[in-house]
Amino acid sequence: MAFESLIIPFLMFLSKATTEELCPLRRSIDVLEGEYFFLCFPGSIRDNLRSKTYTVTWFKENEGKINLIQETHRLVLNGRFLEFWPAELSDLGNYTYILSNGTYNVTSQKWSLNVLKRSKDSCFNTNHLSRQVKAAGRSYTLKCNAVPHNKNVTITWYKNCNIYNSTKEEELHFPSLTIEDSGNYTCDVSISHAGKAFNATSTIELMVKDDAAEVVKLEIIEPGEIYVETQIGKEVILNCTVFLGYSNAAKPTYLLHWIDNSLNSCSENTKKEQSICEKEYNFDSGNKKYASKLLWIKTVKEEDLNCNYTCLLKTTNKPQLKIFKLKKGNPPDLHPHVFTTGIIMAVFFTLVPVLLVVLSVIFRVDLVLFYRDITGKDDTIGDGKEYDAFVSYLKDSISTNVEERKFALEILPRTLEDHFGYKLCIFERDVSPGGAVVDDVQSFIDKSRRLIIILSRNYISDRAMYELETGLHKALVERKIKIILIEYMLISDYNVLPKSLELLPSRRVVKWKEDKSLPSNSRFWKNLRYLMPVKASKSNIRSHNNSESYLRRRNSSDNCVLGV
Repeated sequence: MAFESLIIPFLMFLSKATTEELCPLRRSIDVLEGEYFFLCFPGSIRDNLRSKTYTVTWFKENEGKINLIQETHRLVLNGRFLEFWPAELSDLGNYTYILSNGTYNVTSQKWSLNVLKRSKDSCFNTNHLSRQVKAAGRSYTLKCNAVPHNKNVTITWYKNCNIYNSTKEEELHFPSLTIEDSGNYTCDVSISHAGKAFNATSTIELMVKDDAAEVVKLEIIEPGEIYVETQIGKEVILNCTVFLGYSNAAKPTYLLHWIDNSLNSCSENTKKEQSICEKEYNFDSGNKKYASKLLWIKTVKEEDLNCNYTCLLKTTNKPQLKIFKLKKGNPPDLHPHVFTTGIIMAVFFTLVPVLLVVLSVIFRVDLVLFYRDITGKDDTIGDGKEYDAFVSYLKDSISTNVEERKFALEILPRTLEDHFGYKLCIFERDVSPGGAVVDDVQSFIDKSRRLIIILSRNYISDRAMYELETGLHKALVERKIKIILIEYMLISDYNVLPKSLELLPSRRVVKWKEDKSLPSNSRFWKNLRYLMPVKASKSNIRSHNNSESYLRRRNSSDNCVLGV
């Protein structure tokens, strides 16, 4: 008896190598809703125990409850196979089986089945694909992983959701890979069951890389004339950026500089001694490399508005130029003359000048917000943007970021949207799942006026870092968006963040101080509103509507009195 109780697990171990492809023993399996799928245990276990009669029973565990699986028209118990015709979202859970001969039971390890939603915009789900990176020039074979144990099927191959030639085989063979062979390959398996047609799909992202360095043309981003808005007496930084190629390519030879022989490098000493200098730095955005040459003008003068600032790129090809011109921008929310007039008048009154200066420094943000409220100014009208801000935060399932998720999904929108009338774009809340994540992030950032980045010690993840790099590129290079950094928790290691983050002004960083920052009139929300687009708050809108309603009622009352 003791020997018989040990032989079943032993045979399971021996049969794993020959049946692993057909009956995978993975702990976690992803399957798309609406597709045929099956679970099974190795057939050699049953075949090697023919002297005894063994029965198999399947169980499903979900939310702590274990239920016996009964056969239905959709869930079919076919020997050692548990078949789904098709899989539904409700099938999510953990599955086990018990193999029994009436005396001894053997229970397998759990399968954790995760049922994914189908994409409405694509023939595959980006979370349901495998990636293969291969070198160009070599032969390679793609195998369809969706073929079931029933071989009586029809197979159709797609590349980037378009039908790929006329092959109906389980494998695609490439005698010699090229860069053009890169793409998403989807095999669609059609299966007949009970008079109905069912499908099972498998998608492989094939990336073909050339070992040789890719020849890339160095070029200045947005060549030609660029107008930069500024104010007299303010500082301005002109950014000349060059695309250098890709990360796997050798560093090219080039010379990038501003045409001015009097320029020196922007060191700490030169910044204090001269009014204009230049500084160069390199940065990466995804797999692309860039170089930027910054021209720092400490104080803009009236005559500077008539000058051309030219950036020159010299390579082995024809030199390229980029010309910057300065122009006066719109006056700030609170005009400097308001402070100047107040100070001149206060000279004649004892200590009033000192008091005004101190108050204007301490309550600068409050004054600007008060000015916006009383004027009802709204700069968002007609700018073509849909959202006031795109919110980027850590989205990975890390147990230590529960409070951070609550802040991003509840506290932040409750105050900015419900109380102050802003419209936020939160990817996890507002974007329907199933699309291409990279394209969605780019699109929604382009539709937003600000990019709010919630930085914490857990912020580092692939998606969050991509959103950060995209926002920095649009802010520093394309100048299409302004970034607001919320320091939610103290970050222990800044080295993992992009170096270009240091170029952002320190005044655009807002620190969260837990309970102290919760009230809507706290310093945190005031600083955040100060950095957000100029927009009338909900309280002002309600006050304006109430005033109009009151005037209408009064006019109506007057008309009744006059007998109109």
